Amino acid sequence: MPGTRIAALGHHQPDRVLTNDDLAAMVDTSDAWIRQRTGIATRRIADEESVADLATVAAGKALAASGLRPEEIGLITVATCSARDRCPSTAATVAGRLGIPDAVAYDLNNGCAGFCTALAGADHAVRAGAAKHALVIGAEKMSDVVDWTDRSTCVILGDGAGAAVVSASDTDGIGPVVWGSDPGKASAVRLSDAWQPRFAQDGQTVFRWATTTLAPLALRAVERAGLTTADLAAVVTHQANLRIIDSVVRQLGVPDDVVIARDVVESGNTSAASVPLALAKLAERGEVSPGDPVLLFTFGGGLSWAGQVVRCP
Repeated sequence: MPGTRIAALGHHQPDRVLTNDDLAAMVDTSDAWIRQRTGIATRRIADEESVADLATVAAGKALAASGLRPEEIGLITVATCSARDRCPSTAATVAGRLGIPDAVAYDLNNGCAGFCTALAGADHAVRAGAAKHALVIGAEKMSDVVDWTDRSTCVILGDGAGAAVVSASDTDGIGPVVWGSDPGKASAVRLSDAWQPRFAQDGQTVFRWATTTLAPLALRAVERAGLTTADLAAVVTHQANLRIIDSVVRQLGVPDDVVIARDVVESGNTSAASVPLALAKLAERGEVSPGDPVLLFTFGGGLSWAGQVVRCP
């Protein structure tokens, strides 16, 4: 079987910035309260843009950066839990807008763990010869599903999209996935009532689970790639909460010179979009270089997780 690699990245966020002070004018909260509990300072909110709009822009940037023609893409997956349209899939809409003629296109809902789950699926499909090039997108408009009167959740969420082109390669640029779920805690994160969904979570349950369970799983992904944490150039976990990110990184024993993605501070929790969005920004700013090994690790509703080590494009 061939190897695989991430050939290119792209990202997109809405223009409107919602600050903590803006939220304090809407609900009983404050900048200090939000920062202390989540680390978040701002988030982006899409007014007119849909999930498909966000996904198309991010995917278009990744496709352009890859140098591939649209007809060379054989698989498109959009990881999302907030798309309003059930059919056609967001992936099919993106394919049509980008002029991709006959790729298999489908959406994947694994909550905040969606992007790394979809990335693993694309990796496996390319290795098996089902496609030579795949487009993997994480896109969310969480502002559509948030209860703006609930201060425990409305301060967390934001909108955005990130995308990666996965291509066949002579060398391995995407490591083995570590993935799974804890269905006994599946109800801890919810988007209930499919026709008018509202995001809800048992915050303490999620926090305890994340800070006590995830570090050994993330370390397993590093070990399956044949590396140690000292070999990593960066760690990009799901941008759920700064306290969770810092706890997981601390338990991993990551050296001080490893770059830690903390995009949650300016973008909030963008669910399935958070990891590709943060990774694309690190690459764009030059904080990671082509070929650098980066641990990606997502977690969330399900309660699910998925992660792998990738080489930066």
